[in-house]
Amino acid sequence: MKSQIAHKLTALARGVGRGHRALAMASVLAASTLVAAPVQAQATKIGFVSTERILRDSGPAKAAQSKIEAEFKKRDQELQNLANRLRTEAQKFDKDAPVLSETERVKRQRQLADLDSDLQRKRREFQEDFNRRRNEEFSSIVEKADAAIKKIAESQGYDLILQDAVTVSPRIDITDQVMKALGG
Repeated sequence: MKSQIAHKLTALARGVGRGHRALAMASVLAASTLVAAPVQAQATKIGFVSTERILRDSGPAKAAQSKIEAEFKKRDQELQNLANRLRTEAQKFDKDAPVLSETERVKRQRQLADLDSDLQRKRREFQEDFNRRRNEEFSSIVEKADAAIKKIAESQGYDLILQDAVTVSPRIDITDQVMKALGG
C-alpha cells in the first residue's frame, strides 16, 4: 500500500511544474510517514536471560553439580592415588637408577611407562564420563529453564527473549525471574 501511494505521488510530482516539485516531494514524504506510523507505534518487548548464570547459580544447577561431584568423588580419589603412586615410583627410580643393572632399569622404566599410560587412559575415561554425566544433568535444567522462559514470555507479553548477547541493559534482564521459577 505504501509503495502505491508513493508511486502515485511521484507521478503527480512529475506532472507538476518545477516550482511545485518541492511541495509534491514534501507530500510524498508526509504520506510515507503516515503509512509507517502504525508500525512504529507498536513497541517490541525484549527480554534477556543469562543461560550461563542459570547453569551456575540456580538451585537445580547447584544440586546437580553436588550430585555429580559426589558420584565421581571415589573415581577422582582413585586417580589421585594412582598419580601419587606414579610420582613416588618415578622418584624412587630416579634415586635408584645409578645403582640398577641395565635390565632392571629397563624393566622399571617400562613399569613407569605402563603406569603412566594407565593413568592417562583412566583420566581420559573419567573426563569423558564426567562430561557426559554433567551434560545429562544440565540438559534437563536447560529444558526446564526453556519452559520457564516461555511461560514468562507468554504471561508478561514478551515478543523476543535473547539468551546470548554482547551487552545487555539490566532493565531487560529477566534471569532472576527464570531462576525464581526454577526454584532458586
